[in-house]
Amino acid sequence: MPKVKIDGVELEVPAGITILQACELAGLEIPRFCYHERLSIAGNCRMCLVEVKPGPPKPQASCALPVADKQEIFTTTPMVQKARNGVMEFLLINHPLDCPICDQGGECDLQDQAMAYGFDRSRFHENKRAVPDKELGPLVKTSMNRCIHCTRCIRFATEVAGVEELGATGRGESMEVTTYVKHALSTELAGNLVDLCPVGALTSKPYAFEARSWELQKTESVDVMDALGSNIRIDTRGAQVMRVLPRLNDDVNEEWISDKTRHAIDGLRHQRLDRPYVRRAGKLVEATWDEAFAAIAAKLKGLDGAKIAAIAGDQCDAESMVALKDLMTALGSPNVDCRQDGAKLEGGPRGSYLFNPGVRGIDQADAILLVGTNPRLEAPVLNARIRKRHLAGRCAIASIGPAADLTYPVERLGAGPATLAELAEGKLGFFAKLEAAKHPLIVLGMGALARDDGGAVLAQARDLADKIGAVRADWNGFAVLHTAAARVGGLDLGLVPGMGGRDVAGILADCEAGEIAVVYLLAADEIDTKRLGKAFVIYQGHHGDAGAHRADVVLPGAAYTEKPGTYVNTEGRVQLARRAVYPPGDAREDWAILRALSERLGKILPYDTLDQIRSRLVMVNKSFAAIDQQEPGHWGGFGTPGKTSDAPFVSPVANFYMTCPISRVSRTMAACTASRAQLMAAE
Repeated sequence: MPKVKIDGVELEVPAGITILQACELAGLEIPRFCYHERLSIAGNCRMCLVEVKPGPPKPQASCALPVADKQEIFTTTPMVQKARNGVMEFLLINHPLDCPICDQGGECDLQDQAMAYGFDRSRFHENKRAVPDKELGPLVKTSMNRCIHCTRCIRFATEVAGVEELGATGRGESMEVTTYVKHALSTELAGNLVDLCPVGALTSKPYAFEARSWELQKTESVDVMDALGSNIRIDTRGAQVMRVLPRLNDDVNEEWISDKTRHAIDGLRHQRLDRPYVRRAGKLVEATWDEAFAAIAAKLKGLDGAKIAAIAGDQCDAESMVALKDLMTALGSPNVDCRQDGAKLEGGPRGSYLFNPGVRGIDQADAILLVGTNPRLEAPVLNARIRKRHLAGRCAIASIGPAADLTYPVERLGAGPATLAELAEGKLGFFAKLEAAKHPLIVLGMGALARDDGGAVLAQARDLADKIGAVRADWNGFAVLHTAAARVGGLDLGLVPGMGGRDVAGILADCEAGEIAVVYLLAADEIDTKRLGKAFVIYQGHHGDAGAHRADVVLPGAAYTEKPGTYVNTEGRVQLARRAVYPPGDAREDWAILRALSERLGKILPYDTLDQIRSRLVMVNKSFAAIDQQEPGHWGGFGTPGKTSDAPFVSPVANFYMTCPISRVSRTMAACTASRAQLMAAE
């Protein structure tokens, strides 16, 4: 390891790092605009100048210069200070004084560094250049007069998002950052451009002129729009969620989030359930909590548990699901299910339904097989991680399932279970690549499991994993990619049919046959409510979606931003979401509603506080005690060997922007849907 001296202090640094990184290891902050830890080095802005000896007698860009043994680096000499002041002066020649009306104000890198390296006047009096704004879609607002040509946006779009649609045209003062073809960006990660922009050239279009950063209260939480469990920060003003930003977590989402995570939040303001409703004379009318509970108690009185069923939705927290399971057990009902899509995953060995290598394990994989999944639509940030692995090189990637542009080259082997069977038998060339790989990875999506022969497909995938040595003491390359934030938590808690119980398909079939009299929908909206027949439907949720329209009693719950909750992501990592705002009107936390209802039914649940119900979670499954840790899953026999159909795998996500009650009523997501449809029509 090379030894360097930085401002007179000698230290040993890892070989191959840059001088800028070495200075950060020494605790020094080097100003920069173009440099970003997760992007390639550009060396555009020259703000990170330092003096290096031995070397040329001039300042050098520390972001692009690797460290060498016995180097002396100076960051505060008069030459360095004069150089940085000069660079700042040049940057501000054409930058307009938009700070009072710029959405970046208060959290702008240019503002911060101008305070440290700027001057109170300029020696340049020429007219500032004018650059026309660009149309990048419904999410990113452009003010290109402010652009300082750092090219972060270009590098992100090309390297991380994988859409080579941004670039620079012209030279010198005529240079512009623009799209090669005039259309909206075709990526599900466009909102991250706003975070990357160090000035106000790219800002959030839905958030424009809404609030200033110092007005907002910040709450750390977890995203529930997909099963990745991205770490987020919820910014609120009063009772309103103003924006969602990513939090740094290298093990899960690095520092990116999807556009749905970031911008679907305006759906929290529309079509909310804020008071109980009871159906009378065919119409839902407002009621009190007592009236709603009385209607439920009257219907359940004396009813056999076999005639009662419950379905948990895709965004439920673990606290509400364990309360639902306990209440159904107390009522004698084995008909409980958390798999709205009918995925053939049992609550058996935990390794059978987890993304076992973890998201970070993708970085180790040297051969990846995607089965029945389109990760670009099902988990865009995880898809970016696979692209990152592709760019690192020496990783073969193949797919069995729907043909799609995943932003990286994929060898398409086939479309359905027959191809997977051939691969497991070693009849396809990719089998040799998987067998030779040190860290093979099989990613199994809901497109392969949420079908009638899903159990047989699961068995085929397990058989393939065993044959190629994907599961061993030092590596587990069997990965299930879920689409629902609540799915792993529900399986961990055993929300699957008990002895003689019915799954979602069986519940719906028995409702049509009149064998089930009462159905409890806990924020479950992704089922065919027309098949509920004449059953008495209790819907507990936060939006007036499909379940509420069919309900006989509506109990208003809290959305994920309005309650403390525990969620388990697709890799089995238990994470805590915190309350950012309180639910509207008479709405309450979901587990508290179930606890109050249990008292009315004479089946009192044994917990009264959040701490008590979280203790109950740990009692049911010890993995809930390991907060923010990925608990390994047990590997055992699972799947149901049998015949498979010839039907091809189809991704369960048809429209990325509208997959849940929140995103379906989001006006921003509607605009994104229209924009993407227009783009596809143009192609």
